[in-house]
Amino acid sequence: MPLRTTTLATATGVALLATLALSGCGASQQTASAGSSGTAAAACTGRSDDSAAAPKSLTLALVPSGDAKKLVETVKPLEEALTKRLGIPVKGVITQDYQASVEAIGSDQAQIGMLPSLQMSQACDKYGAVPALQTERNGKHSYAAQFFTNDPVKYCSDTPVAGTNGMLYCNGTQSGTGPAGLDALEKLKGAKISLLQAASPAGYIFPVAAMKAAGLDVDEDVSVTQVTANDASVLSVYNGDTEVGTSYWDARSVVATDTPDVGKKVVVFALTDEIPNDGVSLSSGLSKQWQQKITTAMKDYAGTAEGKQALTAIYQITGLTDADPEALTKTQQTAATIGLG
Repeated sequence: MPLRTTTLATATGVALLATLALSGCGASQQTASAGSSGTAAAACTGRSDDSAAAPKSLTLALVPSGDAKKLVETVKPLEEALTKRLGIPVKGVITQDYQASVEAIGSDQAQIGMLPSLQMSQACDKYGAVPALQTERNGKHSYAAQFFTNDPVKYCSDTPVAGTNGMLYCNGTQSGTGPAGLDALEKLKGAKISLLQAASPAGYIFPVAAMKAAGLDVDEDVSVTQVTANDASVLSVYNGDTEVGTSYWDARSVVATDTPDVGKKVVVFALTDEIPNDGVSLSSGLSKQWQQKITTAMKDYAGTAEGKQALTAIYQITGLTDADPEALTKTQQTAATIGLG
């Protein structure tokens, strides 16, 4: 079984060295396979281990969507709140990428994972991790990926307008609900574009699928600069290193404090289809009782004023609701259209 060694940086700055399995050897597959009849696979709901002893501590794995150092600080109120509500220590770790969080859940180095939709499904399929909660932002359980540019004359078919946040949008993208403006993607041929890693739903999967639908080959028709996070994609376009970038809507707000003119220099011109929101996955090594205790604790905290403030600081989360495993499969299906498993 192939192995990978991954470093997880804890919220106190201490390095935790983890040897993580890359394959799902020994993991219970919870998703029904498509048979010869072509029936679609059932949505994975995960499993529990009711023979497991009560945990003495819990580890929460997160992936930075922006500055990792800031995330180390902003996760502390969540750690403290869960520790108080659950009666055992809860410590956050910042993983190097999305897949490392999945493997941390699979190897029981983390019992709670705040993951994008694709990785929630993968953690369930490979390791039986329960997709327990999905995030809510401004009353929505889905969001669009956005294309933005420093050359609105080229990509905007109308005059950019200011949204309620004061930032500029064109081609009907100011609502934040996709799809919108995708006709402009044909103008991307030959452009320099910043994309996140291939595991990112908003930074890669849905934008590349939209480009493919527009007749573009990401390997042949554009020049790709891979960036590490959503804010880096915005800054790549802001600084003129690339002409177009992709991220979740609206990641420009993450860098607006340091670059207050970002909403004027960088204009959103297209939105992808809606993407299922990220959420919280729980290890299959926990008993159902503890899975429920964690779920309830996180929902209760999200319903408080201090919880909303803390979760907004972490991932711009305004609420937590029960996950919809069926809806989560949309990201897997879209990934499959561009050749990603």
